[in-house]
Amino acid sequence: MSEVSLNQERRDALVSRLQSFFSSEFDETLSAYRAEALIKFMMGALAPTVYNQAVQDVRAHLQTRLDDLDGEVYARPSDDS
Repeated sequence: MSEVSLNQERRDALVSRLQSFFSSEFDETLSAYRAEALIKFMMGALAPTVYNQAVQDVRAHLQTRLDDLDGEVYARPSDDS
């Protein structure tokens, strides 16, 4: 898996949300530099785990849909064969 990256708009939005979170939850001011460092750390620590879980969830969903496919498209052979 390649490294997950964020475009600048999303990164800026996350920095802002993280700063607001720290302000409201911890009554602490978080600089943009520290917020970016925290985001980088969390992306490295969480992204692979979240990605792998998402892949497993999609695989399970698709397998369920594939299992249903036989019932949806199965054609009974005619008796006159």
